[in-house]
Amino acid sequence: MKVSEAIDTRITTRAFLDKPVPAGMLRAILETAKRAPSGGNLQPWRVWVVTGAKLAEFKAIIKERLPSHPRGEGTEYHIYPPDLKEPYKARRYKCGEDMYATINVPREDKVGRLLNFARNFEFFGAPAAIFFAIDRTMQQGQWADLGMFMQSIMLLAREHGLHTCPQEAWAIWHKTLGEFLPVPPELMLFCGMGIGYMDETHPINTLRTERAPLSEFATFLE
Repeated sequence: MKVSEAIDTRITTRAFLDKPVPAGMLRAILETAKRAPSGGNLQPWRVWVVTGAKLAEFKAIIKERLPSHPRGEGTEYHIYPPDLKEPYKARRYKCGEDMYATINVPREDKVGRLLNFARNFEFFGAPAAIFFAIDRTMQQGQWADLGMFMQSIMLLAREHGLHTCPQEAWAIWHKTLGEFLPVPPELMLFCGMGIGYMDETHPINTLRTERAPLSEFATFLE
């Protein structure tokens, strides 16, 4: 698969098949992804790969805690800026509306939307999960490095016939995750990522979010 094809076919997958991902495939993806660039070659990422019985155990813990903590435990960082301005606010709103339209959950169906959001914490049925953390002493540059590492994983997953769902939503369960994995106190959990085989029949996976035209974000000087 060409890199351009991997980029074009990568989507945030929100429905996976109940089909295990071979452990060797997950190891191969991470082994290659470690070549992702990082300033000063700091390689500031730490990852945990969770599958099988351990993943089932962890999801059961979250399922038990969700009713009393529907918004989780709070986050250690802002997933979005507190006062998101335009055009970003409109883009986020449209992304959500387009996603819920694929599964016919209108805005007034608050319960339906809450139930669908809760599917984040089942990894949308993915058979494997990856959690990402970064040293608390790192700065914005190293967070960008972590993002490049994650993008490398997502593109390599496509090469192996897999799909992914990067999930910052897991930041709201950082305390429970920190205990379960466990995450050393000097590290901050960034997010999780579901990885597996996409359910091609599920309507939610038909979503293709829009992208701004090149003229809107690129300037060419000659």
